[in-house]
Amino acid sequence: MVKQSDRAPLLDWEEVPPADGSQAAPQQQQQQQQQQQQHPPLPPSREEKVAPKSSQPYGRRPPTVTVAGTGWSTAAPTVAHRPESSATAADASGTGTPGRPRTRPLGPARNALVPGLSPRDQWEEKDQIVAVFVVTFGTRSGNMIEWCLPHDINLDGVEFKSIASGSHRITSDFIYFRKGCYFGLACFANMAVDSELERGARMKSVGILSPSYTLLYRYMHFLENQVRHQLKCPGQYSPLEAFYEDKKAVLPPAGNGLVTACPTWSVTTINRCMHAEMKITHPAGCMSQFIQFFGEHIMVLWKFALLRKRVLIFSPPPIGVVCYRVYCCCCLANVSLPGIGVSVPELRPFFYINIADIPALETELSYVACTTEKIFEDKKELYDVYVDNQNVKTHRSDLQPLLRLNAADKEKYRKLSEQRQMLLYTQEVDGDCTTNEEDLFILFFMELNNRIFQILSDVAGSTDPILTSEHVRAMGLDPQGDRFFLLDLLDVYQIDVALVIDNLCCS
Repeated sequence: MVKQSDRAPLLDWEEVPPADGSQAAPQQQQQQQQQQQQHPPLPPSREEKVAPKSSQPYGRRPPTVTVAGTGWSTAAPTVAHRPESSATAADASGTGTPGRPRTRPLGPARNALVPGLSPRDQWEEKDQIVAVFVVTFGTRSGNMIEWCLPHDINLDGVEFKSIASGSHRITSDFIYFRKGCYFGLACFANMAVDSELERGARMKSVGILSPSYTLLYRYMHFLENQVRHQLKCPGQYSPLEAFYEDKKAVLPPAGNGLVTACPTWSVTTINRCMHAEMKITHPAGCMSQFIQFFGEHIMVLWKFALLRKRVLIFSPPPIGVVCYRVYCCCCLANVSLPGIGVSVPELRPFFYINIADIPALETELSYVACTTEKIFEDKKELYDVYVDNQNVKTHRSDLQPLLRLNAADKEKYRKLSEQRQMLLYTQEVDGDCTTNEEDLFILFFMELNNRIFQILSDVAGSTDPILTSEHVRAMGLDPQGDRFFLLDLLDVYQIDVALVIDNLCCS
């Protein structure tokens, strides 16, 4: 057991906030003002101030309530009740994909804490680190687990997930991945050394495993520091031992093998759970970079995500930012209407995969993943959609029509771009930072999906379940250009309506 006095010098990811936030050092205030002047369009960090024991960085703001369609709106706290029987969390649609939790504001009559939970438990997501490990590359043995806690945990295959294929050509990277029912984050570094035995280079990766990926971002800085420490001082594991003792999970003795998309229970905002704050490398947010990277073709990926297709993204190293694209692609399919998506396969983020994952992919009906191994392009039975850089393609003839952008797709992208420009203008000119790009993009696609499924549900429940061109236009779709997309959507979600467009009848 690590003594409490060891925490300060060893656990360098923590910072203790001052007793009075108004007593901050003048130098720190000047630095913050300079940063705001240099980057006026960017939204402020969504980090709330927490107690000293927490792993969250200093400066995090209290949780806020989100109003649909507007993003951040008020500083009233929210409470999410703990499910009485579940080892995993589901979103509002019941699919288990990234979504928003059910929350309610605390008013004058709702200011009681959740029974049985301490105040700290109700105001932060639980740390659930089930393993910490060090992976090294040996010139004779290749990738191997150098050290881990607990010592008896099964980490088979993690050595290849933590150092992506081709990483010897880069100096650093970070990797999100899946290992069974857990998610992992590893930070890789490559350092030149004067050693013939190591052939002039020392490569290591330090990582962690958790039941949920939504908290892994908290420890990115710590892992980056530790991998550099391991390169310079191999074999010194005291900081990692202290970290594990402080953050190790208390898991049930027998799990159900499900992968959680959000924490089992927590007090959280829409941002903490819905898009997991996976925006470490880009201050503007991973969703913003994702949409700017793909441009109009984001609408093509949106359709494939909503149809729960198997999407594989190829990229040479570094792979970290591509892991963000995996996550963002899953977010395009968010639906908050109750009952929608219960019967469809879960769109699960696999993040980074390699050839060792082929047996697992063979049984998956729906996923989004990324890889650095070009060999996957030839294994067409494993995916429906292949993304190489900004080129989205499919080998399936029935999906070929979905690759073509139509007038409705371009109009939706134009509206999204206009909303983004208006948001940036408001932030820069008026100083209004109550909403940020992440919220705007996430809510844009959620409201688009909600509108489509609401109209489909209304038509299916009517006495005349026929979907007309007027219905399709009201969804924001093209009656002709999106015909195959709608037919596939009705089939995947098992919605019993007839599609009648210009005297063409298909049910």
